[in-house]
Amino acid sequence: MQGETGYLPQSLPLLDGTVDQALEIAPIRAALNAIESGDVREEHFTVVGDNWDIEERTAAVLDRLGLGDVTPDRPLRTLSGGQVLSIGLAAQLLKRPDVLLLDEPTNNLDRAARERLYRVVEEWKGCLLVISHDRALLERMDAIAELHSTELRLYGGGFTAYTEAVDREQEAAQRAVRGAEQDLRRQKREAQEARERAQRRASNAKRNKSSLGLPRIIAGGLQRQAQESAGRSAEVHQQRTADAKARLEEATRELREEARIAITLPETRVPAGRTMLTCEDVNVSYGGGPLFAPPGLTLSVRGPERIALLGPNGSGKSTLLKLITGELEPATGTLHRAAEPQPAASGP
Repeated sequence: MQGETGYLPQSLPLLDGTVDQALEIAPIRAALNAIESGDVREEHFTVVGDNWDIEERTAAVLDRLGLGDVTPDRPLRTLSGGQVLSIGLAAQLLKRPDVLLLDEPTNNLDRAARERLYRVVEEWKGCLLVISHDRALLERMDAIAELHSTELRLYGGGFTAYTEAVDREQEAAQRAVRGAEQDLRRQKREAQEARERAQRRASNAKRNKSSLGLPRIIAGGLQRQAQESAGRSAEVHQQRTADAKARLEEATRELREEARIAITLPETRVPAGRTMLTCEDVNVSYGGGPLFAPPGLTLSVRGPERIALLGPNGSGKSTLLKLITGELEPATGTLHRAAEPQPAASGP
């Protein structure tokens, strides 16, 4: 089978280049500019190939991904991590590959960007392979391939169909384990009963030998027969027990261990109501201008609080966190951070 494969990795570095370089169209744009300037050397036409409409296609793809205001000449360092990931997806769409591989494509995307990616997935006409924990994305798949215990299993349908199929499998596996456990207990019980019967027969034969006065050769033959019969019975029950154990082990392997995530967080040392951060009219320079709308951010954080920081890609969430932690100092405005609380002194 022949065809082109596109691959979007889980994370893309913030490169020191421009958007068109990340889109891998910079050589084509340069060749088009040269031709428009009158340079008609053959190598320029070779670089352009069938991509005479690359500027229009690029603008359409970027707009489709919510990046309509991003120009091809814009430096990548002025974009957020989520925007860079969308640029990476745009690069793959411009290639128009036959097979597209996406590795956790929604990890760094905001809600609006995820919805746009969902539409791209739904409209994709080629072969698509997605690795993801995003259930909304997985629900849009035609099949789910699960790698579990070194075995790859394929389930038809989206995420809901997959979970329902797994639940049915686990219910059947639990019934099989219960049945195998009952069979193993029965085989062990029957083996014990067979040993007790053999012991009683051996004891009776010994008493009969002395009480009946049988000749030694006849008594010995009867004893050997009893021993051989007991041995054969023991072998049969031993094999049945071993088979029952094997069936139980096989059934148990089909059971899944419930993976539970446990996160232990330390107790806070911040007193209730203590002011941890105050900032007034804070702003930073970004792309030649202020990042936050004038007059800047005014914020007060009192601990212990739980605060969700929401906003579209490129709105300044990561920058704000850097301001709070001290990795970045404001260009304008005032910001005050409380001293880190110290642990209580231990007694002598």
